[in-house]
Amino acid sequence: MANPVLAEATRGNWIENRHRGAFCVSDASGKIIASIGDVSHGVFPRSAIKSMQALALFRSGAAEKFDLEPQSIAIACASHLGEEGHIEVVRETLEKIGCAEADLECGIHPPSHRATRNAMREAGIAPGAIHNNCSGKHAGMLAVARALGAPIKGYIEGDHPVQKLVRACVEDLMGTALTTGKCGTDGCSIPTWAAPLHSIARGFARMSTGSGLAPEDKSATQAIVSAATTHPFLVGGSEAFDSEAMKLFGSRLMSKGGAEGVFCGAIVERGWGYALKCDDGNMAAAETMVAALLLGVAEPDEKQRAFLEGRCKKTIRNWRKFDVGTVFATKAAMPKVQN
Repeated sequence: MANPVLAEATRGNWIENRHRGAFCVSDASGKIIASIGDVSHGVFPRSAIKSMQALALFRSGAAEKFDLEPQSIAIACASHLGEEGHIEVVRETLEKIGCAEADLECGIHPPSHRATRNAMREAGIAPGAIHNNCSGKHAGMLAVARALGAPIKGYIEGDHPVQKLVRACVEDLMGTALTTGKCGTDGCSIPTWAAPLHSIARGFARMSTGSGLAPEDKSATQAIVSAATTHPFLVGGSEAFDSEAMKLFGSRLMSKGGAEGVFCGAIVERGWGYALKCDDGNMAAAETMVAALLLGVAEPDEKQRAFLEGRCKKTIRNWRKFDVGTVFATKAAMPKVQN
C-alpha cells in the first residue's frame, strides 16, 4: 500500500501537490515508539547519516592521532552552507592532517548560502571543492585515510579502506547489513547504501545512548553527538532547519537532513532515534513533516514549539515575491507515542 500523505501544497485556494512519506521512531533495542507508512522499505539516507559515518574517525584512530577538536567532528557531520565559519573549520582540519583542498574528491559547487555565494561572485572568486556542502565529511575521510596509512587518492571508491570502514561503522550502528544490491553513488561521489527507516532510527538511538555498543564505540558516538549539538551552526548554517532546531533544543536533540527528503536524528534525553523520508524527495515538504514529527515526540518547550510550528507550514513565493501558496504538514505527520 502507498505511504500516507504527510504534507500538502496549495496554490491559491486549491491543493496542487500531496506528498507521501514514512517515518519511524525507535529505541536502541529496536522497539518502535511511533511509526507511519512502510518503515521496512530500504531508502537511501544520503547525508542524514554523516554522523554515523564519522564513527570511522574514531575507529581508525584519526580523532586521537590528529587531536581533532569537536569543531572538526561537527563539520564532518555537516551539510554546511559554505559560509565563512564553515570554510575556516574545513581548512583547519585539512591543515591538521597534512592535506589540501586539492585532495578533496567531493566535487565543486558554489556555496549554498545565498549571501556568501553572491559576495564571491561579485568579488570574482571561483568556488572550489571546499565550498561543497560535504567538504567537512570529506576532510574527515581524508583524516581516516591518513590514520590507516591508506592512499588518499581514490578514498571515495567503494573498495578503498576508508569506505570499507565507513560501511562497517554504519552497519554496526544500524544493526543491519548494507548490500551491493541496494547501493548507489551519493552526490559527493561516495557510496550510499539503502537501509530501512526502522534500522536507521535504531542506529541513531544507539548513537545517543551507547546501548549495545562496545565501550570505545559508545565513547565515540557520544563525542560525535556532543560535537554536533554543541556546534549546531557548523552542521548546517544560518537559518538551516538542523542548526536552528539544535540551537534551541541544545543537547536534547540531534537533527540532520539529507538530500531527496530525508531527515534523521535522535531525541537524546529519551534515548530515541528517528528517520523520515518524503517519498517524492521534496525538501520543503520533508521539513514540514519532520517539524510535525518532533512536535509529537520531542516534548518541546514554548520556544521550541513555536519554532517547530513555524516550520510545519511554509509560504510558497513566486519570482516576484508574491505569496502564491503554502506547503504544510498534515495531521498524520504528528505521531501519537505508543506507551
